[in-house]
Amino acid sequence: MDVNKAKASTAAKNRYNAKAYDSLRVVVKKGRKAEIQAHAEAMGESLNAFVGRAINEAMERDRQQ
Repeated sequence: MDVNKAKASTAAKNRYNAKAYDSLRVVVKKGRKAEIQAHAEAMGESLNAFVGRAINEAMERDRQQ
């Protein structure tokens, strides 16, 4: 792929992501990321999908209290 085409494609994806998604930064102790990643993979999920599911489940539990 042409370098200019690749840069334009990346820029377009970045613009779309900025419009469509919010971003969160999660900070964990060293080594914990690998443990969380392994758990997500064992569940057949990406790290992002696992974190999203964990948030959704926690929020649902909190609403039921």
